Amino acid sequence: MNFANTDIVYLRAMQTYLEKRQPAKNVSRFYRIAVLRNLFGEWTLCREWGRIGHGGQVRMDWFVDEEQAVAALIALEASKRQRGY
Repeated sequence: MNFANTDIVYLRAMQTYLEKRQPAKNVSRFYRIAVLRNLFGEWTLCREWGRIGHGGQVRMDWFVDEEQAVAALIALEASKRQRGY
């Protein structure tokens, strides 16, 4: 098979996983953020959060380009780190 004239799309993924544990206050939380490309060529910021060991909630936000999605990930990560994650 000849792949010389075939366009190959390389997908990059950027993700962050944060945890917040405070046994004295019975706090055991996680926050996962990922930037992924969807089937329509858009970039998706996928967030999942909840209690460690349990299913969490999921929210997805769509962006036209990767730079906007990565900027949103960085800003959200900084916000969560300020909150103790």
